[in-house]
Amino acid sequence: MGLSMARNLMRAGYGLTVHNRTEHRARPLLDEGASWAPTPSDAAAGSDAVITIVGFPRDVESVYLGEEGILKGAVAGTLLIDMTTSSPLLAKRLYDEARARGMSMLDAPVSGGDRGAREGTLSIMAGGDEEAFGAALPLFRAMGGNVVLQGGAGAGQHTKMANQITIASGMIGVCEALAYAERAGLDPFRVLDSIAGGAAGSWSLSNYGPRILKGDFQPGFYIKHFVKDMELAAQSAREMALDAPGLDLALRLYRELLDKGWGEEGTQALFRLFREDLRP
Repeated sequence: MGLSMARNLMRAGYGLTVHNRTEHRARPLLDEGASWAPTPSDAAAGSDAVITIVGFPRDVESVYLGEEGILKGAVAGTLLIDMTTSSPLLAKRLYDEARARGMSMLDAPVSGGDRGAREGTLSIMAGGDEEAFGAALPLFRAMGGNVVLQGGAGAGQHTKMANQITIASGMIGVCEALAYAERAGLDPFRVLDSIAGGAAGSWSLSNYGPRILKGDFQPGFYIKHFVKDMELAAQSAREMALDAPGLDLALRLYRELLDKGWGEEGTQALFRLFREDLRP
């Protein structure tokens, strides 16, 4: 996703300096005119804005607070934007660390998958100060179509947790419904045509339903990352004393997929648990 998002920023006319743990994965951007930075600190040095999207909260912490992290290279006045799905508590900590250094910090996770990243139609959920959000808005509009400031630091991450809870429970329904249609002897593609246009319709049903029925489990979003997101959401729910049975069930099922070695597949591969004959 980061590759497509960076490419859309370049298409909008922004000069880009990029860093990635493996340089060869940034090669398409370098070939298109981006500059290379050997460390996150080097990428931040001299930049007006720094945008990150990495895998896990530990990666966010390292890329900002590590020995060669962003906060080592950025200067006062720099706008920092983390678009990783990460911990709300870590988002607040980074906001405080940045503010103490005279920088602005937004947490701005996204939804929309690989397609939304390519087409620049991501939903962007931001947390932080209004002034920083206003400064970041042109950048966000180059990458997304639905951009909302949800509140203070950490609010973007909490909103993304709500998003992932919705997707997690919804994907169970999508997979279970299609498995039911097949077991009942129906043409599942016809069933999909009927239910996707009615009250059962959803983004997941319309976009992942056809992939599921074609046996296409290529990742738009990795199972291993989805499990991370659900674990963060479950932790936040416990901290707020909120019972989340749908989330708990989805997390148990997706952990089963991880245990079976399917963490590199897309989230729609949950269907494998309903169709034993689709095992790789």
